[in-house]
Formats: sequence, C-alpha cells, structure tokens
Amino acid sequence: MLQIDWKPQKSSTLPLHLQITTYMKKKIMNGEWTIGTKIPSQRALAQQFEVNRSTIVTALEELAADGLIESKVGSGTSVVNNTWSLLASTPPPDWTSYVRSGIHEPNIQLIQKINEAEADPTIIRLGTGELSPDLLPHEQMKQFLQMEVGETISLGYEEPKGSLALRETISQYLKRKGIEAGPASILIVSGALQALQLISVGLLKRGSVIFHETPSYLNSIHVFQSAGMKLFGIPLDHEGIQHDSIGRLKRQHQASLLYTIPSFHNPTGTLMSENRRQQLLDICKKEALPIIEDDVYGELWLDTPPAKPIKANDTQGNVLYMGSVSKSLSPGVRIGWIVGPEPVIDRLADIKMQTDYGSSSLSQYVVNQWIKSGGYEEYLDQIRAELKVRRDFAITILNTYFSKIATWTIPSGGFYIWLRLQPEISIRKLFDRALQEGILLNPGSVYDKNNLEHLRLSYAYASLEEIEKGLIRLAELIIELNSL
Repeated sequence: MLQIDWKPQKSSTLPLHLQITTYMKKKIMNGEWTIGTKIPSQRALAQQFEVNRSTIVTALEELAADGLIESKVGSGTSVVNNTWSLLASTPPPDWTSYVRSGIHEPNIQLIQKINEAEADPTIIRLGTGELSPDLLPHEQMKQFLQMEVGETISLGYEEPKGSLALRETISQYLKRKGIEAGPASILIVSGALQALQLISVGLLKRGSVIFHETPSYLNSIHVFQSAGMKLFGIPLDHEGIQHDSIGRLKRQHQASLLYTIPSFHNPTGTLMSENRRQQLLDICKKEALPIIEDDVYGELWLDTPPAKPIKANDTQGNVLYMGSVSKSLSPGVRIGWIVGPEPVIDRLADIKMQTDYGSSSLSQYVVNQWIKSGGYEEYLDQIRAELKVRRDFAITILNTYFSKIATWTIPSGGFYIWLRLQPEISIRKLFDRALQEGILLNPGSVYDKNNLEHLRLSYAYASLEEIEKGLIRLAELIIELNSL
C-alpha cells in the first residue's frame, strides 16, 4: 500500500488538482512509484488529500493523458510509465513483479496495518508487545555508555559467535537459571527473531514440519513459512502445551522440531508448569524431537519466579534455548542469544556471518556492562514492579467494564492478557472501528487464523491513562457492535 504523507495547500494560488497531479507525477518520474504500482481508489485519495472526489478525477485524468497511469475495469488504476521509459528505448524493470516473486512471504494485510498504525504517535496501542518508552532506562543507558579512562571498546567486527566477554558473562548469568553452558555453546544474535531465521535456513530442510502451541507467535511472522516449512499447532491448556499427543503426531507428520514459549506465552500469557516442562522434555527426548525454547519473557515475572527453563534439565542437548534483552531492557539494543550443542552453534554462527557479519559491537558492549555490573538485575526489579502496577490496573478496568462481555485469565508475568469476547461480533469490524477512533488492537487471528473471538491486550506499552481511556471505549464499541 502506498505511503502518502503529503496534502495540497488550499491557500496556494495553484489549483488543487494541479498540485495533486504534480505530486503524483513527481513520485512516478522519480521512480518511487514504479510500473505496476497500484494507485489508491478515488475515494481513498479524496480522503487522504482532503479534497472533493471531482478534484481527484481531474488529477487522474491528466496523469492518464500523459501516459503515466492506466485504469482497467476490475483491477483498478496503476502506474504504466515513468521517466525511464519516457527517456529510454527499452522499458524499465517492472519492480512490482520482482516484489511479488520474492521468496519471503509478505505479512498478512492485518499485520501490515498494525505496523503502519504503530508509527502514529497519537494512537493508543493496546496490543503492542514492547515496553513503554517511559519505562526504558534512558539515564542508566547513558551511564553505561560513559567509558572509564583507559578503557577501550571494539568498533570492528566481533568473532563469529559474538563478543567473548559477553558470552562469558551470559554463561555465568544462565547458571542462575540452572543452565550450564560454556561460551563456546552460546551464539550472540540480533534478537530472538534472527535466531529463528538462522535456525530456519541453517538446520532445516524445505517441507519440514514445525510443532508449536496454538495460538502462537510463529503465526504472526513468516520466518519458517518463507523457508518452505509447515506449521502445525498443538492446543494449550492452563499448564501449557498439551503433550499427550506429541508422540503420535510426530510420527504421523514427521515433525522436525517443536517451538515453545513456556514462560508467559505470547499471546496467551500462559505459564507452563514445572511438571509439564518435564513431561514435554521427556516425550521429546523419547521421540528424538528437538525443542526450541523461547524464553524472552522469562525474567518478567510479576508474582513469583517461573519454574526453571526446560533447558535446565536438558542433559542430552535436545533443547535450543533463546534469550534476549529486547523485551526487558530495550527493543532497540537488539541483542539476544542461542544456547545449544557446539556443532549446532558453530553451524548457526557460520550462517550468521554470511548474513550480517555479526551483531553490533556497541550493543554487545552495553549489554555486557549491564549484566556484568549487576545493573540489569536491579533494573529488572524496577520493571517488574512497574509492570505489576500496570497489569493490576488493567485487570481493575476489565473487572469494571468487561465482566459481562468478556473472560480472561490474570497473567502472572509477561505483557499480555488473552481476552475472549462473549458477544458474537466481528473482531475485524471491531479492529477497524477502534482504529478509526485511535485505538490499536491485536486480534487473535494474527496468532491463529481460525481464532475469531480473542484479542491480545498488552499492559506494557500504553500509559495508565491510555489504558483506562482505551479499554473503556473498547467496551463501549463491543456493546455497540453487539447491538447492531
């Protein structure tokens, strides 16, 4: 979808339709809107430019007369010419066809719309899975960036597995979680998403089947799908992923691995019990089914610490463990880690060197300073306290305004409340109505295409005032849509 961040000047002496024609022609002539680019509908353009539809019609007619756009019944209006084809004897590349033929699957339209809306600072973001800018450690970060006299920092590439100093620090840090892993068994990555990308291209073949909880974060990204993998969902209960059928399903579908978020699951907030973690590890060992354990929310417990990671009881190298500071310290630092058997880590490190030649040296330095100094633990205590206040506040609002229209479980950590709506209303209509009023939601269909009754609410990003205002209006919208 075209991004248009311009409006005609109504105070100008130049007619509105000429301003619009000039703007659009410039976009086409500069090659920003290439051949095949779809032009929004007349109605959409009229709304965007805040003019009458007749003004848009006149502007489009002039562009068509210049041979720059063409309208076809049933397929709308698109760019058919630009400066390259006007000046050259051969036509320019049709970049639209290249875009369509790329091997990486595009985000579903709903996710693209969410991503666009998140760039609007006026939007109340009730589904965003990251810490509020107000909670980020701006002042502490400045202190960690101030180096001591005589101290140096690498500004070049780190070794393939990442900064040795950081890997040594993480090795010690993981011992508190019961995980024994030397620096050679740790790979520094640019967040958990890159870890999944490396696994998808470095360890798996096209057509491999990936087991995961359903609903799942994996459905909101296309890392495995773009690499030719197939996702297979296994239901959750209050203790976590239901393990009883894994053995039978593994043999039936020839699954290659299982992906799980045992601590404060995204999107449901479920905390896998200690017993279920052991059962899952046992069945996967028996079936020789490797586990990817995504523990990016594990430090964000609000009531009591969760059970030890599944990796802590892994004595056979069956588990690839992923951690990150993106959810707890800063999404902009982009540092995470994979822990696993050395041959696997060596393979993934080689793939990473081929893709980006290593994560940011500066970010690795900062994260090492945070963890090694003990400042990270102190900061986590503060964040847990802040998130608990926000969670409790959100639950109070839900108890007051949603008791007759929705059900939910109080999460014991993480960012999310998995809200199930009682009225049979269209979640997509609710999403659109809410967005029109400046409230951004994350529908359940983002995490399971068949889920038409849930919303993923986040209490981590919006301010308390925004949470109150947004949730109260959301309740009103649900009631309004249910009465139609």
